[in-house]
Formats: sequence, structure tokens, C-alpha cells
Amino acid sequence: MSYPVIDIHQHLWPAEFVDALRARADPPLLRGWTLHLAGEPPFEVDPADHEPSERAAREAGTAVALVSLSSPLGIEWLPPDESEPLLDAWHRGAAALPDPFRAWAAANVLEPDEQQVREALGSGCAGLQIPADAMRQPADVERIAALLAVCEQADRPVFVHPGPATSPAADVPGWWPPVVDYVAQLQAAWWSWHVAGRALLPRLRICFAAGAGLAPVHHERLAARGGAFDRVDPGVFVETSSYGPRGVDALVRVLGIDPVVLGSDRPYAEPVDPGLGEAAARAIRCSNPRRLLEGGTP
Repeated sequence: MSYPVIDIHQHLWPAEFVDALRARADPPLLRGWTLHLAGEPPFEVDPADHEPSERAAREAGTAVALVSLSSPLGIEWLPPDESEPLLDAWHRGAAALPDPFRAWAAANVLEPDEQQVREALGSGCAGLQIPADAMRQPADVERIAALLAVCEQADRPVFVHPGPATSPAADVPGWWPPVVDYVAQLQAAWWSWHVAGRALLPRLRICFAAGAGLAPVHHERLAARGGAFDRVDPGVFVETSSYGPRGVDALVRVLGIDPVVLGSDRPYAEPVDPGLGEAAARAIRCSNPRRLLEGGTP
């Protein structure tokens, strides 16, 4: 493999952000390396996963790895006086991470503030991450459109990542939130964007994590229920985290290869070879993610 790999979905918490989580009295918080969230069981974090030099050493062959705040923490939904110290710690710490890491910006979606996004992009963030549960309905897209518009004006992409789980942690197995809650959020965000987003933001590039919960595969059902899927939007992308040959093949059958980009979700998952051949691998791992980040045509 001789091309530069671009992974648009990883997680790495800088020390400043870890300290800010440990300073909290209510979820989301860290006690030592135990993560406590309101909608999920306690999770034991591996400290090595958030040690920048150790993580960088694992990225041989990766030209760019975009790291995200982790929207399931719920930070973007906190009151601004609670979210601001965490967001500030995230942006300061992420800006100092070594190569190949770059960061997605994050912003409060409870009380959207466009200036917060402008400052984060100005500090070097590649684009803005939005929690998928902030796009559950078309009206939600309209409510946060001012944040997205900052990215459109700056020619930067938006990354839609699952937000906080809603299932009671005590009543479901540990895999339930990522398999049920996260997928449902991503599917809702996909349809909300297609109903309202493109009309509001005609030039924005946007990418949905985890294949948008395979929402594109449901376009046949959309047509069966009276909707219309008339064309593939060249500014809408999906990334591959948590899906292998069957999932990626299904996405490509609906969308073609051009909107599919590599997202590993490291350290929680590893990328899987979809088995589509060298040309497809290069497109997914290099050409397509570069277009997501920089624009251009296939």
C-alpha cells in the first residue's frame, strides 16, 4: 500500500480533557479510569488508549487520523456553564496532539453558539462533530443550522456521530446502546438531513458515522412508502466503522464507492477489509476521505 491513509473516526482524549472529566461531580465523569455516563453501564477505560505517543506509534501508514470528543458522553447537551470547561479542554488538548492526529471540533447544541465553532475551526480543527441525536427530526436540523453554516462558509466538513444512549443502563446488555440506540440515532439523522439539511446548506459536506446506521440500505423502503431517492448527493459521505464486507458492500450497492470513507473508531474497533479490491480500498482509505476534508469531485 503506497497511498496515504486517512482515518476520519478515532478517539483519543488528551490529558487536559481527562482532567476536566475527573473534576466533575455528575456524569459524564471519570473516577480514575472508570467512565460514568447517564445512559450506559460504567466502562473501564484503558489508559494506553489515551496516551498520545503510544497511540501515534500504532498508526504506521496513517497520514491523518481525525479524533473526536465522543458525543455519547453527552457534553454537547450540557448547560453551557458545564460544557464550556470540557469543550475548552478538548480543543486545547487536541490541538497539541502529535501527528498523525487532527481533531473534530465540538460545540454546545443545547444553546448553539456559532462563535464557538468559528474559534475551534480557527484553532486548527478539521471540521465540526455533531451528535446524531441533535438531528432526530428535520426541525432539529433547522435549529442547529447556524452551527453547520459556519462549516459551510469555512469549506469544512461536518461529522455526525452517535450521541448519548437513551436506554436504561441496568435493563439492557452492554452492547445494546451501540447496536440499538446509536444506530437508531444515525438513521434518524440521515433522513432528517435529506428532508431538511441540503435545502438549508447547499454546499456543506457532511459525513455520517457507522454507515449512517445503514440507513441508505432502506431507500427501497422509502420508495415503497411514497418517498423518493432520485440521486446520490456528492456532498454526503458515510464511514465504515463497525461494518465489514456485508455492510460496506450494501452501502456501495446503493451509494456507489465515492461517498464511502474509512472510519475505524479506534481504540474501540479496528478497520475491516471489505474485500472489494485494491481500487476500492484506495478510494475508501485515501481518495474519498480527502474529498470529504478538502472538497473536489470524484
